[in-house]
Amino acid sequence: MGDVEYLKRAVELSRQKMRAGEGGPFAAVIVKDGRIVGEGWNRVTNGNDPTAHAEVVAIRDACERLGTFTLEGAVMYSSCEPCPMCLAAIYWARISRLYFANTTADAAAIGFDDAFLYAELALPADERALPCEQLDVEEAHSVFAEWASMPDRIDY
Repeated sequence: MGDVEYLKRAVELSRQKMRAGEGGPFAAVIVKDGRIVGEGWNRVTNGNDPTAHAEVVAIRDACERLGTFTLEGAVMYSSCEPCPMCLAAIYWARISRLYFANTTADAAAIGFDDAFLYAELALPADERALPCEQLDVEEAHSVFAEWASMPDRIDY
């Protein structure tokens, strides 16, 4: 299978799961070494989980199947350009390449508008619509210091 076929698989999965009432019209497929290692579709409403976007679900699936927390060398095919949360998850998973079908403008046209989130993320914490305040808790600093000094820690 080539890139277009993998992307079509993500689009078809989005259609199937949407029609089955399993969530919104989004799905993603992760491919590594020429085989599908993860699939996900939007499970926000049927799982009561606002983080269960297609890309995040696919990352969880691929990591579980492969027994790793990093997907270096993998490619994601998403039925839609990822939202800020999913894009961050893709970076954290170290996915090497992303292909998508619909754009954020296409998603906004059907009621999935991420413009507010993109704008909020660009603001300093104290200027966001969500009240955010840093509280100085010394114990938190000591936990970070302990982590930094652990010789057997697993960096990620």
